Amino acid sequence: MAQLTAPSPVVTEHVGQAAARAVRRASPFVEKFARIGYASRGAIYTLVGLLSLMAALGQRPNAVGGSRSVMQQIFHQQFGQVLLVALAFGFACHACWQLILAIYDPEFEGTDRRGVMKRIGYFFSAAFHVALVVFAIKLMLGYTHRSDDDATARSWSATIMSYPAGRWGLAGIGIGFVVYGVFRIYKGCKAKLDRIDFSSLRTATREWICRTCQVGIVARGLVFVLVGIFFIIAAYERKPNQAHGLSGALDALRNQPYGAWLLAIVAIGLIAYGFYEFVRAALRRITPPT
Repeated sequence: MAQLTAPSPVVTEHVGQAAARAVRRASPFVEKFARIGYASRGAIYTLVGLLSLMAALGQRPNAVGGSRSVMQQIFHQQFGQVLLVALAFGFACHACWQLILAIYDPEFEGTDRRGVMKRIGYFFSAAFHVALVVFAIKLMLGYTHRSDDDATARSWSATIMSYPAGRWGLAGIGIGFVVYGVFRIYKGCKAKLDRIDFSSLRTATREWICRTCQVGIVARGLVFVLVGIFFIIAAYERKPNQAHGLSGALDALRNQPYGAWLLAIVAIGLIAYGFYEFVRAALRRITPPT
């Protein structure tokens, strides 16, 4: 039987150098890719918020859903395939930008604990958006059935809990969601809009844009906290079907006392987050790798 041997350090170095050269050659286009990616995120969050708001108002009760649900609804509209291709391209652009941030660190996050955590976050963001691109391709090819982020959350929870100590791993994931959500809420309340260049805007315009972005960041943070709580409950009760994604978190809000009002408030917040992503697409300082 042939034995597998690891690539030599020389080969690995050449591969790394070739990748670095490719990234440098693509630098003039990196900023465009990054802005397209932020705009695609703005579009999906705006649509999620609008559909949730319509559900809260009783116009489309079953419209509550996450990214995958929205993509499926887009696909079945007139010119839906064209819109879905554009959205998937934007997600691919964002995945590439996040990988560049994670690997090449053009914004000098560094290698201390904070920098490493941010770069790990970029990597997971890239993976998430690659998954959305794959979902869009399967949807257009007819290889996927109706699905949403809730079903995905339950499936992953069941897989994780099937392993030894999987219950604790799922609880850890839930705690991670909660911590991240609280951090986003804190960031929104403190108006920490990193790398947004407001210098070309008047003071009044800058003020209302900042306030709108703050509302969006806080609302998205709240959703992460809710999702994390559901993961923790699923781990505690040993029931993977208790785990929920974005659509489940929004449905949980709707089922509370004054749920329609709660859902409407969060939906408006998600629309505001979509606006924040559009602001990043237009005004964020993008540093291509050199």
